[in-house]
Amino acid sequence: MTGPDHGGISRRRLLGIGSVAAVAATGAGGFELVARGVVPGKQALDWIDGACSVAAPALVSSSPGPSLSGSFYSRARRRGVGYTIAYPPGHRPGSRLPLIIAMHGFGGSHASVLAGLSAARGLALHVDGRQLPPMALAAADGGGGYWNPHPGDDPMGMVIDELIPLCQRRGLGLGIRRIGTLGISMGGYGAILLAEKYPDLFRAAAAISPAIWTSYEQARNVNQGAYASAAAFASADVVTHARALTDMAVRVASGQSDPFHPGVEALVRRLPPGAVVDISKGCHSGPFFLSQIPPSLAFLARHL
Repeated sequence: MTGPDHGGISRRRLLGIGSVAAVAATGAGGFELVARGVVPGKQALDWIDGACSVAAPALVSSSPGPSLSGSFYSRARRRGVGYTIAYPPGHRPGSRLPLIIAMHGFGGSHASVLAGLSAARGLALHVDGRQLPPMALAAADGGGGYWNPHPGDDPMGMVIDELIPLCQRRGLGLGIRRIGTLGISMGGYGAILLAEKYPDLFRAAAAISPAIWTSYEQARNVNQGAYASAAAFASADVVTHARALTDMAVRVASGQSDPFHPGVEALVRRLPPGAVVDISKGCHSGPFFLSQIPPSLAFLARHL
């Protein structure tokens, strides 16, 4: 049944307008929602009925430390990529620190890995009334190929063979497994994938709303650029390869109304004992992402 007219706009049209507003509110996650075909649709209705309502965290922080941005030519990606290295309060280039590799979401870049927070501001946050232990954070442009290798473009190889060595030459992430990985949405998937592929390098991984598909057909129907082939999907399927995380500290958070939640549930069932899982009210949206950044950073700090 058609809803009442609102100045010539039907209820269906109103939902469409609401869905656009919902995308705008999601930040980088909105690109995922559009690519997945969720908006307009269930996500818009969830927004209207309150399923996406997440209380904004009271973000308290010290004065941020410095951050450096630049670019380098990536042989793995066969193009120039931008990067950012951020330092915590009281530290500067030359400090020897544990390192977080942050993976951006679909449509994002090295400058947008923390859902609207700058990398330096994230490192300056206070959690449970205390400033985070000092860590550095680095991010680089990985494109839109879901962090797995594609013909002529290997963003994971770029991280391992180029970004991390660049950071280690600056005294970051030195020593045995003093590196963690963090990501939101596509970046959350990338953080888990990176940890699974290189468990001897990473000590901890934290994924916020990871964008996980459960089959190649599902991924291809929504985003044809996510995987180059069925074989590529099988190699980069984080659910199938979750056993590689056995000696890893892992934290995964997802909203109950997140359209990627079925994939997250499949991953959670395969995670090793001791993994921290936070499933709570929320959608694939900026408010949920932001609410999970402080506990995710605190988790990584404890293990690095």
